[in-house]
Amino acid sequence: MRKILLIEDDVVLRENTAELLELSNYNVITAPNGKIGLEIAKNDLPNIIICDIMMPELDGYGVLEALAKNESTKHIPFIFLSAKTERKDVRKGMDLGADDYITKPFEEDELVSAIESRLAKAAILKDRSGEIQESSNANKEDELRTLNDLKNFFDDNGNEIAYAKGDVIYEEGQNSNNIFLISKGLIKCHKLDEQGKDLTTALYKEDDLFGYTSFTQNMTYQETATAIKDSKLLALSKNELINVLNINHNVTLELIQLLSDDLTLVKDQLLQMAYSSVKKRTATTILKFAEKLNYKPNDAIRISRNDLASVAGIAIESLIRTLSSFKDLGLIEIEGRNIKILDINKLEQIT
Repeated sequence: MRKILLIEDDVVLRENTAELLELSNYNVITAPNGKIGLEIAKNDLPNIIICDIMMPELDGYGVLEALAKNESTKHIPFIFLSAKTERKDVRKGMDLGADDYITKPFEEDELVSAIESRLAKAAILKDRSGEIQESSNANKEDELRTLNDLKNFFDDNGNEIAYAKGDVIYEEGQNSNNIFLISKGLIKCHKLDEQGKDLTTALYKEDDLFGYTSFTQNMTYQETATAIKDSKLLALSKNELINVLNINHNVTLELIQLLSDDLTLVKDQLLQMAYSSVKKRTATTILKFAEKLNYKPNDAIRISRNDLASVAGIAIESLIRTLSSFKDLGLIEIEGRNIKILDINKLEQIT
């Protein structure tokens, strides 16, 4: 049975109104003034409140304002019942958030109809709120929160493409339509300098993302991407990725962090190329390739001299001389195009 709180200081009107509402199958709780009514409302949480305006202790306006500030009572439907019939009084009551305003004297049908209408509205809003909450919870379950979630999205929705060693994924100047996730293999990005020398700008291994240029402008690829090993990539259109980022802000923040880390890495590379010795740059580049190729002790690393020199930012002749010195020092072993690291700790300590 639905519960009504009736707040009215006129004893006769309070009892008569309560009786007629009980005859309409409502459970009625009464209060003789606003202060008591407010306490009952907070403790009993009725389905609807009917309240006079002019009362001792606390008037109806004060009751409504106090209820609106309380999280547990602010959504309870509220009807003013008052002899104050002037337009400004009605407007004040509605401006404070009342659901209805009934003037005394009133017809029984008028009051019951207003109550039924407000209870029905409250029920509809409650159902709608529940649907929104369920939808919100469902969206939260489907929400991509981490970079790993984004990579799983690539797994589920990306277009898988196989590339043989030496295949070009995209060329500098082409429209940057896709972003790629490497599921297998190794990719290098490179471009020609003003002298026509091919410079490697980045290396990407399994589980790395690459191919992103601008998410806000229609920019072309700024470099060429080539498979160093047989590779499998998952391609996602840039527009689809933008849609994902627009509704998954946590992933957007993680992607920003990834781009920031990439920028820091590029700065470190530039500093190394500008100030490090040839030996240091060569050692660092060998270790970088070892990391990207998931090097294991006793494994040989197969990389071209051109790629090594390009990443290190040194002439190939200088690279060959440096590799020979590393071999003489027992740091590496050279077998044709393969390099085998013999002492990784000493290689890391090269200055």
